[in-house]
Amino acid sequence: MEQHLLLEIIIFILAAVIGFELISRVPSLLHTPLMSATNAIHGIILVGALLVLGASDSPLTTVLGMIAVIFATINVVGGFVVTNRMLDMFKRRPQKRKVRKV
Repeated sequence: MEQHLLLEIIIFILAAVIGFELISRVPSLLHTPLMSATNAIHGIILVGALLVLGASDSPLTTVLGMIAVIFATINVVGGFVVTNRMLDMFKRRPQKRKVRKV
């Protein structure tokens, strides 16, 4: 059991390091389109976290699964907020009508 937990911790740390390195090397112009593309990935993470939470058999797994669900939900919602703001920048603003003075 301890080896299984250690393996999961190592995988988590490697995933965090690789994710940080990948995101830090993306040019700033691509961050917003990248955010909209990664919403699908965060959705998959959320489903995985829910599966882990549903199959939990120990209090530690339940707590870690709940933390994963919370963080994944924050990522999904934040991603959609950023994407929505990005798309609002490309919408045309209604032009004001000029009033003619007679």
